Amino acid sequence: MQIKFRAISLSHKTAPVQIRELISLDEQSIQRILLKLKEFFSLSDALIISTCNRTEVYYGHELDLSTEIIKLVGLERGMTDVVNYLEYFKVIDDDLEAINHLFRVSMGLEAQVVGDIQISNQVKRAYQTAADMELAGPFLHRLMHTIFFTNKRIVQETAFRDGAASLSYATIELIESLTSNTYQPRVLLIGVGEIGEDVAKNMVYLPEAQVKITNRTQSRAEEIAAPLGFEVVPFDQCTQAMEEADVIVCSIMKNEPFITKELVRKFEIPSYKLFVDLSVPRSIETSIEDVPGVILYNVDNIRSKASEALEKRLAAIPQVEFIIGESIEEFQNWKKEMMVSPTINKLKQSLEQIRQEELSRYLKNVGEKEYVLIDKITKSMMQKILKVPVVQLRAACKRDQAEEMIEIITDLFDLEKVTAEK
Repeated sequence: MQIKFRAISLSHKTAPVQIRELISLDEQSIQRILLKLKEFFSLSDALIISTCNRTEVYYGHELDLSTEIIKLVGLERGMTDVVNYLEYFKVIDDDLEAINHLFRVSMGLEAQVVGDIQISNQVKRAYQTAADMELAGPFLHRLMHTIFFTNKRIVQETAFRDGAASLSYATIELIESLTSNTYQPRVLLIGVGEIGEDVAKNMVYLPEAQVKITNRTQSRAEEIAAPLGFEVVPFDQCTQAMEEADVIVCSIMKNEPFITKELVRKFEIPSYKLFVDLSVPRSIETSIEDVPGVILYNVDNIRSKASEALEKRLAAIPQVEFIIGESIEEFQNWKKEMMVSPTINKLKQSLEQIRQEELSRYLKNVGEKEYVLIDKITKSMMQKILKVPVVQLRAACKRDQAEEMIEIITDLFDLEKVTAEK
């Protein structure tokens, strides 16, 4: 039975955030599941991607193992009733469809924010984990490197990755550009609701920044800050933290402005202080820009930049899909050739075995010079005999008739018997 590449996907397209949170896997959980897949099913190729928007398992096997794998994920998450959630999982049982899906996910075509650059890094980490656990065979190695090369082409040849297309990442790009000349800029994030949390998670792309988080409910701030390694400031010390910060990102729900011109006037601003207001209604008075050294951006400024970038990305999708199509065709050609390689090797071994037996039988008493000559002639003959079936096998690959040709050559040369005797 032929090994097929398959996928199991639970994503923002199939499940709400409450379900995605239940199924989400950390690095240790992924490693434990990969180990079980290796031990229980003898897999040689397996990849697990788990982000806030998706948890997906890719694997190569003769059989559909989707239910067993979903149960393993459930056990890892302490869910005894995971079978009740099967409807949220999309099972991709077709080899080419699973490959195409992994390409689309890796390029960001399936992301909530189209072209999201984060997914590319997350896929690389998933591949590294699989390789470290010896669950990346020749197939997965070749597939992933084709994906990485395709990603590089998309960056170089299209506008698909130009600009920041999400509000949170556009905020990070803005901070990065305006603090480029500041050593270890001090950033304060006020409020960690849905937008604030997303901004906090994107702060990891500011590796030099010293990030502090404050929130009315301190436990919520601690929950967000802990895995990211950020400092939490008690909410009653927010004003002091603002005075110390170079950048203040405010994402707080309040009917009247939380940061006023009167408050900002009291701050000592040696060079500049950047305020980013992500709240609706706005939480920062627009008049704070009258204070020397103050720079203010609001959600509309940033969203406008993000929308412009998103339009460019959407316009580039046909070009991206064309490049993916070319890469998949190239990969499929390699895959087909890999399919016939074992038969070619068996045929070579079979003919070489016959050659060696006949040399042993008839050349027992010849001299070394004659032996070398006859050995050379018979090798050349064998190569010429091999040429036609090898060419035919490779041609059959291109016609999608490799399986039939493998069967014919295997029967014609009795290769199964040769393998069994070995």
